[in-house]
Amino acid sequence: MDRLEIKGGKPLSGEISISGAKNSALPILTASLLTKDSIFLKNVPRLNDVSTTVNLLRTMGVEITFHDGITIEINSSKATRPFAAYDLVKTMRASILVLGPLLGKFGFAEVSLPGGCAIGARPVNLHVESLKKMGANIEISGGYIKATAKKLKGAEIIFDTPSVTATENIIMAATLAEGETIIKNAAQEPEIEDLIIFLKKMGARIEGACSDTIKIKGVKELKGANHLILSDRIEAGTYLVAAAITGGHLRLNKISPKNLSSVLLKLEESGAFIVTSSDYVEIDMRGKRPKATNIFTGPYPGFPTDMQAQFCALNAIADGVSEITETVFENRFMHTQELQRMGANLNIDGRKVTISGADSLNGANVMATDLRASASLVLAALAAKGRTIVDRIYHIDRGYESIEEKLSQVGADIKRLHP
Repeated sequence: MDRLEIKGGKPLSGEISISGAKNSALPILTASLLTKDSIFLKNVPRLNDVSTTVNLLRTMGVEITFHDGITIEINSSKATRPFAAYDLVKTMRASILVLGPLLGKFGFAEVSLPGGCAIGARPVNLHVESLKKMGANIEISGGYIKATAKKLKGAEIIFDTPSVTATENIIMAATLAEGETIIKNAAQEPEIEDLIIFLKKMGARIEGACSDTIKIKGVKELKGANHLILSDRIEAGTYLVAAAITGGHLRLNKISPKNLSSVLLKLEESGAFIVTSSDYVEIDMRGKRPKATNIFTGPYPGFPTDMQAQFCALNAIADGVSEITETVFENRFMHTQELQRMGANLNIDGRKVTISGADSLNGANVMATDLRASASLVLAALAAKGRTIVDRIYHIDRGYESIEEKLSQVGADIKRLHP
């Protein structure tokens, strides 16, 4: 099993190009099931979750071709097997995203209950109950969701709480349903807007992107399309924190700052100097120690839960005492025990962690427990004295493209160790 070796204490300086967003690429890949025409996607990140999704689609009969390492061509005209086996989806929560497209296109789907990071329940009930309202018959047995529908019909869907994947699943299912579907209390993340832009290129009739009410009028068929995947705001946020935690200066290219507003605000509170343009963000800590900043996670446009662990690491060496409250997932502080091994002063009380900033952290052997936790450990290691080994980095490979290469290019002493 691969590990990362990091020798900390070096301020980062230089430029990093941000990759395509995992959380845009995955639903858009599954949306290719909705048409028999070819789809061409650019800026698809090279990640384990993407590879898993590609393999999953191929088992269904989808033809996928990589052109020059830049463009992916997807053709679902020969897809005949609407089945997602546990062995393929056990590592990835987003596998549930094939349920809506399969049911909408084929009228049948058998999808394993998903796996992925152990950060909370993330139940599938929103997906299931919403599809039932659209006329689907659904049974959950033997670890599988088995769904049938002669033809999905439009319905009014009201989510108790905004869910990104449920919103995406119902949007995709509704594109080919009879009549109009209205989703209320929908999630508003930029990745959902990216999916909607793509589906509209395919001929879908959708209104309400970037709002909590989305209306979809079903059409008879969708056509092929070309699309450039949105850049990854969480990857960008992670590298911004890398600059802040090391007292460095980075420019991140190919990223829209409007999707990072809440993160940029907190970085400015921590003492960072931020400069933005339409397609880049520049951060300069000018060698200063960051200031402690309080965090309260919430659905977009609130502070993203996927950046909580990274700010735990930042506050661990910040000047002052901070509180981070996690409202989205109930089990997302597992990284704190590993940070404590490096000298962080943390106290967990339910969904809140109180952090007293330490003057410094020390290198240690630590173990990643989920995708964003692994990022927080890398960040802490960049600021720590001495050598840190981060184990179980298959988590980080699910969501960060070539992280050791990108960090090495801006001055980090980091390398991948193979067994």
